[in-house]
Amino acid sequence: MVFENSGLEKLVIEQNLLQEVMNEHGCVLGGSWDYERMTFDFQYKVPEGVFYLRFPAYAVSGDIGANDAVLQLMDPYIGKWYFPTGIEYGKDEHFPERIVEHAIQKIRALHSDLAVHA
Repeated sequence: MVFENSGLEKLVIEQNLLQEVMNEHGCVLGGSWDYERMTFDFQYKVPEGVFYLRFPAYAVSGDIGANDAVLQLMDPYIGKWYFPTGIEYGKDEHFPERIVEHAIQKIRALHSDLAVHA
């Protein structure tokens, strides 16, 4: 499930500020980063399974590995984790309503805090 038009996709921010704000909101840098892209994750562990709210970004200048990038945020999305295949994002996935509502609140809070620095 992609959260389109959240406002995050319009923000460009320095890497250090992005990481600081994301950490304050409980989002951690996922293992899927390289020198041009990074993704922050917020994990939900609920009886229905494990879900990840993901916040991707890509470098418009600088180098993520050197910690000097300026990043363009992209649309956040949510997926469900399955063992052993990993996270699925398909349209056939069911996401509990309380998780979706919390994700929307998290996106709004992040937008509010990041827009100050963008």
